[in-house]
Amino acid sequence: MESLHYLLMKSHLMLSRKILAEAAKIGLTAGQPKVLDFLRVHEEADQKTIASYCEIEQATAGSILLRMEKAGLIVRRQHEGNRRSLFVSLTDKGKEAARQTELIFRQAEEPVAAVLTEEEQEMLKELLIKVNNAISDHTS
Repeated sequence: MESLHYLLMKSHLMLSRKILAEAAKIGLTAGQPKVLDFLRVHEEADQKTIASYCEIEQATAGSILLRMEKAGLIVRRQHEGNRRSLFVSLTDKGKEAARQTELIFRQAEEPVAAVLTEEEQEMLKELLIKVNNAISDHTS
């Protein structure tokens, strides 16, 4: 049987390729789908929070957000009393792209849902959370 790290990487790469290919069809570039999905759920956040959640460097998040802003997908605003952080939220165009992205994610997950029961899917999620936490604890 293949090693755990190989299977985790292979699954991630195959899923990423599928998602990015579909996202490109609606004009999105790498990094943008996960930012859209985060903002769809959380509505508004600062760049640091987005970068942390999406597991990307702040500078990379800044580049992604700049492209998204130029494309009219997001707006960045200062909150009164907080001049240090810009808060990011979706525009109407961004909300539509986020809805399309959510569909792309669901379609990418369909082959998994077809071979795993709901119970197995929940167990897989729990195990992946455990794996992520273990990796995070050892890289901090």
